[in-house]
Amino acid sequence: PFFAINCAAIPRELISSELFGYNEGAFTGASKGGKPGAFELADQGTLFLDEIGEMPMDLQASLLRVLEEKTIIRVGGREFIPVNIRLISATNRDLSEEIKNRNFRQDIFYRLSVISIAIPPLRQRKGDIPLLIDHFVKNFSKRIGKTINKIDSEVIDLFMNYDWPGNVRELSNAIERAVNLTRNGIITPDLLAKEILEEGNKNRVSIWGNTITKDNMEEELIRTYML
Repeated sequence: PFFAINCAAIPRELISSELFGYNEGAFTGASKGGKPGAFELADQGTLFLDEIGEMPMDLQASLLRVLEEKTIIRVGGREFIPVNIRLISATNRDLSEEIKNRNFRQDIFYRLSVISIAIPPLRQRKGDIPLLIDHFVKNFSKRIGKTINKIDSEVIDLFMNYDWPGNVRELSNAIERAVNLTRNGIITPDLLAKEILEEGNKNRVSIWGNTITKDNMEEELIRTYML
């Protein structure tokens, strides 16, 4: 099994019961018979804790106990329930800084960071942009029911010269907007948000000799990055 929990999306008073489950009568409104939490449901599988930097300090201590002892106790319960899971966590915060500011426990940080993978921001891996564009265009055109025949070369230039503070989510949003707005199956600059047009046009250097197509996209990128 695979279960994902967004630590930033669940209210503080509910996240403990979502992770560890609860027994009947543990609190007002508790379901009859209780309810298993994410740790129990993910037993023998994987639990993904997204935005773990948002997890309350008191709950971090409970998480550390689970990782050390491989057991959980439901809210309102006394029984130790063994769990065997692979835990994956993610955050957009600098946890080293959060530790210095006493917002994140150092012991839980070291327990979680056995294997760490740092994903560079999109501005540092712009070679991924054309591939992501192709992926998002296919997804959104299928979902919306539109056929996209062409992407204007100026659009690619603007995307390659924009810093993408919102990373891949912002790129996805930009493509979804363009696919929704186009009326002729062509994605053109006038379909982009104002901030992309303004920043993308600053010191813009064109990398495309002709209108971009799937056939010349990879070749042109290789030529550009070899210069």
